[in-house]
Amino acid sequence: MTMLGMPAVPAAPTPRSAGPIAFTAGHHFTVTSTATVDELAEAATVPLSVILQITKRCNFDCSFCSETLQLPDPTLAELDTIRANLTGTSRVFLSGGEPLLRKDFGDIVGMYAGQFIVGIPTNATRGLEHAGAMVGKVAFVNVGLEGPRATTNRVRGDYDQVIAGIRAFLDAGLPLSLSAVVYRSTLHALPFTYQIADVIGAGKLKLILPLRKGNALDLAEHEFISLEEAGQTFERLTEARAVHDWRPALRMTTWTEQTEGHMILVEVTGRASAWPVYDAPDLLEPLGNLLTEPITEIWRRYRFKRNHFAKYLGASIRTVGNADTRAGLGGHARA
Repeated sequence: MTMLGMPAVPAAPTPRSAGPIAFTAGHHFTVTSTATVDELAEAATVPLSVILQITKRCNFDCSFCSETLQLPDPTLAELDTIRANLTGTSRVFLSGGEPLLRKDFGDIVGMYAGQFIVGIPTNATRGLEHAGAMVGKVAFVNVGLEGPRATTNRVRGDYDQVIAGIRAFLDAGLPLSLSAVVYRSTLHALPFTYQIADVIGAGKLKLILPLRKGNALDLAEHEFISLEEAGQTFERLTEARAVHDWRPALRMTTWTEQTEGHMILVEVTGRASAWPVYDAPDLLEPLGNLLTEPITEIWRRYRFKRNHFAKYLGASIRTVGNADTRAGLGGHARA
C-alpha cells in the first residue's frame, strides 16, 4: 500500500490537442494558437466541457452540497444515448452525487473512454472498489478535500475514508487533482490542502467558493468570503507556492459576471442547463435534453459561450502554474 509520505507519483497524461486548444498535464485546457477567447467561442459549435450526472446519490452530506434533490439513476441505455448526443465535446466529467456509488461505474467509464477526455469528480470513498476500472481510461480523478482531518470531517465527510481512496488511486497510478470549497472558517487549512496536493503529485488544486443552493442555504453568512478576500487568499497561496516549491497548478473560481453560467450541467434526466445563472430558479437555466437532441442544438441556445471558454481557458478565474502558457490566459483573473 502506498503511503502518503512516499507516494508513487502518477505519470502525467500526454497532453491532448483539440485544434487550437490542448488538454494539459495540469488537467485543464490551454490555447496553443493565437486565437482569442472571443474568437474561439464564436467559432465553436460544441462546448469544451460538460458535467454529466450519472447519479444523484451520495454517501456524504457535505455542508455546501447543491445536489440535494434525489432522482433515479439513468440507465446504461440512456447514458449511451447521451454519449452519442455529446459527440464533438472535448471533455466529460462523469459526476454526481458520488459517481463511484454506481455498481456499473466501470461500464460507464468504458462507454465514455476514448471518445472524450474523461474526468471523475469523487469523494474517493469507493476508490479501492473502482480504481482499476479507470486505469488507462480517464484523464484524471478529482478528489474533494477541504484540508486536514478536522476541517474535512466538519465540512465534507470522513477524512480517513477520502485518504484511503486517494491511496488506492495512487496505487493504481491514476492522475489526481484536488478540489476544495472555500469557507471563511477553512481559510487557515488551505496551505495544508496545497501541501497534500503536492505530496500526492496532483496536477492541480482547484478552489471554489460555495453557491447558495441546497445545503449551502443553511451556511452562516460569514462563511461566504468576498471577492477581495478571495484575491488575498489566492495571493497568499501563490506566495507559499513559491516559497515551498509546491508543483500543482492552482486555480480559483469566484462567482462574477464573467463566470456566470459557464458550466453546462447535464442532470440524470438528460436535462442540460447553464449553471450557475444567478437569477434563475435553483441557479439553472434549461437548454434542452440530451436524451432527445444533440449537443450542437444545446450549444446553439446557450447564451454564455464566451464565459464558458473564458473560464475553462483560465481567462476569467485566478490561475498560477503549468497552465500559464499564454499571456492573457493565465495569471490573475481580469474580472
